[in-house]
Amino acid sequence: MSVIALLTDFGLKDHYVSQMKGVILSINENAKIVDITHEIEKYNVYAGAFILYLAAKFFPKGTIYVAVVDPSVGSERKPLLIDAKGGFFIGPDNGLLMLAAKEKGITAVYQLLNTKYFRKEPSSTFHGRDIFAPIAAYLSLGVSPKEFGEQITSYEAPSFIEAKVERDKILCEVIYIDSFGNIITNATPFHLEKLTLSLGDWINLRIKNKKYKINFSKSYFNVKKGRLLALIGSHGFLELAINSGNAAKNLKVKSGDKIVLEKI
Repeated sequence: MSVIALLTDFGLKDHYVSQMKGVILSINENAKIVDITHEIEKYNVYAGAFILYLAAKFFPKGTIYVAVVDPSVGSERKPLLIDAKGGFFIGPDNGLLMLAAKEKGITAVYQLLNTKYFRKEPSSTFHGRDIFAPIAAYLSLGVSPKEFGEQITSYEAPSFIEAKVERDKILCEVIYIDSFGNIITNATPFHLEKLTLSLGDWINLRIKNKKYKINFSKSYFNVKKGRLLALIGSHGFLELAINSGNAAKNLKVKSGDKIVLEKI
């Protein structure tokens, strides 16, 4: 039985998520539906792509991922099904799916065109319910990806900026802020190795024209409560955090803000 994993920016206050699940279960009552999250920041494709990328690493082979962060719904943007090694990705052609799909290895990309597998008279504002959910359900029943549309080679890919090292400094940016207020950057252990940074070393952090001296630590408890630190999080990226505090709120940062790190 295939797992159908859902990610959206819909939140849980409204009826949108339950309608998607209802459509899936009406087609395949045995579907195993898992919620990745429905709390992606509204319209933030960048954040949705990052969370999907992180989550997809831990799901079983054959999982069907339905992701909807779709500010251009109703436009000419294409609805997609990506056949990847180890799973399938369904959602809008706006870069949301590609980071996770490329990580697994893309086999084929299809534009969803066969209305036989859509809900009747699909809404122009809710493709998650009327196109993506039924396609996922039929796919879970064994319908071939080729049945849903035609294979394409032109599609949107995320243009995420990569961190880089220049003159003994790491130039990076905030890619996500989690619910604890931890600041996740696009720097990785690779960049830290370039600066020969080791656990316990001190770093100059420059952000929003302010400078902070922070410790590169193994975990949050390695510094006193309320102190700022840097560490490699469970996601594999450099994270800025405050032990038992909210780093994003204290530093007044948001996704996309630029950061400079320098070994002391």
